[in-house]
Amino acid sequence: MTPHPQASAAPVSDRPTLNLEPTDAPEDLILPARDIFDATRIAAALAADLERAEDAMAARRAVVQCLGAARKAGHAAIAEAFANRPFAARPVTRSYAWLTDRIVTACYEVALRMHPLPNPTEGERLSLLAVGGYGRGEMAPQSDVDLLFLTPWKITPWAESVIESMLYMLWDLRLKVGHASRTVKDCLRLAREDHTIRTALLECRHLDGDTALAESLRERLRSELFRTTKAAFIEAKLAERDARHVKQGGQRYVVEPNVKEGKGGLRDLQSLYWIGKYVYDVREAAELVTEGVFTEEEFSEFARAEDFLWAVRCHLHLITGRAMDQLTFDMQVEVAERMGYLDGGGRRAVEHFMQDYFRHATRVGELSRIFLTAQEATHLKSEPMLTRLFARRRRARAPYKITQNRLDIGDEATFLSDPLNLLRIFDESLRTGHLLHPDAMRMVAANLQLIDATLRENREANRIFLDLLLKHGNPERALRRMNELGVLSAFLPEFAPIVAMMQFNMYHHYTVDEHTIQCISTLAQIEREELVEELPVASGILKAGVNRKVLYVALLLHDIGKGRDEDHSVLGAQIARRVAPRLGLSRKDSDTVEWLVRHHLLMSDMAQKRDIAEPRTVRDFARAVKTKERLDLLCVLTVCDIRGVGPGTWNNWKAMLLRNLYAATAHALANGLEDLSRGSRETEAKRALRAALSDWPAAEVRAETGRHYGPYWQGLPQDSHVLFAQLLRGLEADDIRTDLKPDADRDATRVSFATTDHPGLFSRLTGALALVGANIVDARTYTAKDGMCTAVFWVQDAEGHPYEEERLPRLKEMIGKTLRGEVVARDAIKSRDKIRKRERAFRVPTSITFDNEGSDIFTIIEVDTRDRPGLLYDLTRTLASSNVYISSAVIATYGEQAVDTFYVKDMFGLKYHSETKQRALERRLREAIEAGARRALS
Repeated sequence: MTPHPQASAAPVSDRPTLNLEPTDAPEDLILPARDIFDATRIAAALAADLERAEDAMAARRAVVQCLGAARKAGHAAIAEAFANRPFAARPVTRSYAWLTDRIVTACYEVALRMHPLPNPTEGERLSLLAVGGYGRGEMAPQSDVDLLFLTPWKITPWAESVIESMLYMLWDLRLKVGHASRTVKDCLRLAREDHTIRTALLECRHLDGDTALAESLRERLRSELFRTTKAAFIEAKLAERDARHVKQGGQRYVVEPNVKEGKGGLRDLQSLYWIGKYVYDVREAAELVTEGVFTEEEFSEFARAEDFLWAVRCHLHLITGRAMDQLTFDMQVEVAERMGYLDGGGRRAVEHFMQDYFRHATRVGELSRIFLTAQEATHLKSEPMLTRLFARRRRARAPYKITQNRLDIGDEATFLSDPLNLLRIFDESLRTGHLLHPDAMRMVAANLQLIDATLRENREANRIFLDLLLKHGNPERALRRMNELGVLSAFLPEFAPIVAMMQFNMYHHYTVDEHTIQCISTLAQIEREELVEELPVASGILKAGVNRKVLYVALLLHDIGKGRDEDHSVLGAQIARRVAPRLGLSRKDSDTVEWLVRHHLLMSDMAQKRDIAEPRTVRDFARAVKTKERLDLLCVLTVCDIRGVGPGTWNNWKAMLLRNLYAATAHALANGLEDLSRGSRETEAKRALRAALSDWPAAEVRAETGRHYGPYWQGLPQDSHVLFAQLLRGLEADDIRTDLKPDADRDATRVSFATTDHPGLFSRLTGALALVGANIVDARTYTAKDGMCTAVFWVQDAEGHPYEEERLPRLKEMIGKTLRGEVVARDAIKSRDKIRKRERAFRVPTSITFDNEGSDIFTIIEVDTRDRPGLLYDLTRTLASSNVYISSAVIATYGEQAVDTFYVKDMFGLKYHSETKQRALERRLREAIEAGARRALS
């Protein structure tokens, strides 16, 4: 860059003295100020450099070199001190801001020296201000530097030269500078038009230059703008907050939260401060206590949450070397390590860290709600009269009242005289349809000690609590507010350990407590008949009638045992055994709740990890549930549990699996387990095929119905039998026929093959599909009596949907090339079999089990391990090279975890009963998994 024409170097003797000493070095830095930036030494070095400089360009280079070294040394000193005190957020953010002040003001002073003005006029005054977050004096290592150059009137050539020279130096120092040059009048005009500019000016802080000019701006903003526009500013900030939350996912508990912009993050805290400063004209957030906005205790929590979030943000910036505010999975592990978290109690260090994060985010949400609701009620217009009239909300009973359209406490003494009111207020909120007033929330949160052991055993208290679940139709609203205020954990101490508990995996989208509330919300939606089309079976079960009390309590407790060393289903059942009677459930209902909690994963596992077409699967499941009542309850609970995991987890494939398992089990319970015979199903399938092929010659129909073994007829639906009959008709030896068809009912694409059987065919097929990025969710292969092979795979794209019609030709072409040997899957898949960086922090221990009881004729091999694109191909290739015949494969993925289940026989058509053979096969599978994992991580 070339310097501004005004920037030619003046004689040194004519330049003003260089002074970098701050008027008051703060004491609350993470290091002594001189250890961060030695102003005296650096001023002397700069003065010497400027004396030697022959022109402005040389002077700028010297200044940048000197200040660059000082900035680098200052950053390193702060980072080292922060590593030793990883929670010292306030000192570290002030230190980064103070160091930036020194660098910025040094550049300003040098620019003044480069452009001396011996006799300035009134219009040639210039003031340098920090605005935005920098103006607040809080900075992370990679924060932007927002500056305002303030002049009294139109900018003069001298001021323009000073500003330009200064900015060139800041840019050369690689600072991310946002800047504006304005008059006081410009600032007022633009602030009226743009709330973002108004917010930035609210934070303005004088750095250097004309002090009176900076103070004039502050006073005029206060007197001419802020005092008369409080309501508009609050409204704008509330709208901005809502839009930001929607953009970030709308939930406080998303598993990769944005520390700055996410719900419960730093921006929410800053919004409180902006509004407080705007409305009450305070300079420090602590002054809001004096104004009665927060109590001392609430502000202490405010400060603790702010410190924690700032610490996390600073660690993120230091790890990545950039302005990174998203706590991605890989960053979570590194930040937890830097902050000194350790593994313990059956949980990883990162899970302990993220639980602390979400607890702080929850508290930020509660403080935000109390503060912003109070401001909204005080400063914004009340509801229009017609809206209030037509809403027809019920009047509040004593000791409550309606204040600003929210449920408030009318008589504090009466309210606190009966601890039951700490539960009744949530019932009254649901009954009247009013949200809680911030004063009422504050009162509840401040008196949690009234919820003691006596109240927990109180019959009326437990009746009220169950009514919150069962009576009003929207229990999630009460539960979420109770959880955020601490009431739920106080009344149900067993719930406390899972509050804000994160499960460090890619499958669960929410913390455990939020997942539980999402599940209950889904159940309420089904009861309100809002999901009849999407969930016909569950909706039908509830409409026919079930024990709602058992179902709601089981959902509330189903994950309550998580986060310990023990199996959470077993521990949860033990907890349910204590809690259910305390809540007032009968012995029979308590036993059912305990059973549901203990087996809440059973139906999901059976549907997703076992072959439902195998009669033994249905028979074993029917024996486990025993009664139609338990089947109905478990089915609804399973649906709610899967949907409560997060958006997109529930799909038509899972719906189809559960629907089929439910229907088959209900039939077995109604007609007897002996009705699940293979023979009857085979006879029925052949009868249906004959009807479908009624236009075929009788000899061809007889040949088709006689060429297949029993499992073929029992394992495939009728439309597949018809399709394979057509593919096999006239098929020559070694020829391959394929058919690809989107199956919307299953949210998958059905890929069918017919060819001559040969060893390793299943593996080659999986390799071909892996090469086109297809995720296999189910697969079956059958060898006919004449040596022909039929295979069908159901696959999904990367988003978990069927392939689009226009993508099917390429898919078919790649499959053909692979099966013809034109593409070698083993070599081609290596470049695609990679685990992304942000997903490498997950640990999934490998487990391989052999089950000879779950099928009448096959050994079931279940492989539970870390998922990756080439995993299934590696497993099937290993099985093929070990002379294992794969009849079918059921593929289930849970985020980064894959559970691949194979129904197999040995080369003689027998099960793998020999432990020696099992151990040898397990060893080969583990070696293949480990080799593939090393390749995927390389």
